[in-house]
Amino acid sequence: MRLSGYQSTVESLIVRVYPGDRRQVHRRLKELSLNAWCSADGQLRVEINNDVEAAQVHSVRQQFVASRAELVNWLEQCWE
Repeated sequence: MRLSGYQSTVESLIVRVYPGDRRQVHRRLKELSLNAWCSADGQLRVEINNDVEAAQVHSVRQQFVASRAELVNWLEQCWE
């Protein structure tokens, strides 16, 4: 399954976020003990080892790119 906004590579996942949010996303991923770094070309990369880590990356990214309405809808679906 390919998630919108992600590009898979052999060794890592590129997380596409606005440049102004990159530092905050990176810090949150590190708080979750995920191996994340900014490459020389400025892209944020994350090593994904399992489904839980993939879900964590998706959740963190959504916090920065989704609209308030999308986040509310997602939360309501979680409670159904």
